[in-house]
Amino acid sequence: MAPLGRLHIITDSRHGRDALGATAAALAAGAPVVQVRVADETTDRLAYEFAAQVRRLTIEHGATCLVNDRLQVALAVGADGGHVGADDLPVAAARRVLGPAAVLGATCRDAASARAAVADGASYLGVGPAYTTATKAGLPAALGPAGVGAVAAAVPGTPVIAIAGVTAARVGELRAAGAYGVAVIGAVSEAADPAAATKELLAAVTP
Repeated sequence: MAPLGRLHIITDSRHGRDALGATAAALAAGAPVVQVRVADETTDRLAYEFAAQVRRLTIEHGATCLVNDRLQVALAVGADGGHVGADDLPVAAARRVLGPAAVLGATCRDAASARAAVADGASYLGVGPAYTTATKAGLPAALGPAGVGAVAAAVPGTPVIAIAGVTAARVGELRAAGAYGVAVIGAVSEAADPAAATKELLAAVTP
């Protein structure tokens, strides 16, 4: 398995957003990983069609393509892997679905769940919310860099990707705390120039 990129662009499923356009701009600017996320109410057919478009773009740019939650869509479009949250398939089951070679991310926010996810086959952990964010409702309290670092310390050798409320200005403190990389939505999708925002994030997250 190739090394995991340190910047993950998550597609913005909110109404009125040009998710594909922002993703294309981010990939052209060098984004190494795209996570396809669609709204819960999106049908599998529409999710597949969107993910297939993103997959074609990631192939064109040599980037990693992951699909959040809907592992059947990940398999159908030939994605590099998937990501599961607390309400999705358990990590061990997701690993069986995707196979041993796929990239598999799991959402965690504490040391115990992080260790369990790694033991069950997670390739990396998405840890958050790192900060308060408006891009997803119903999230628990923000962990802050210290909380993200505590999870990273519990699973040495496993990449921890900090998510939620991440901006280029905040990347440094997250990396210093122990995060391997970051995942963003609004920092790119809400930017006036998504490509420029991606380049700024890449510069911040690169060792």
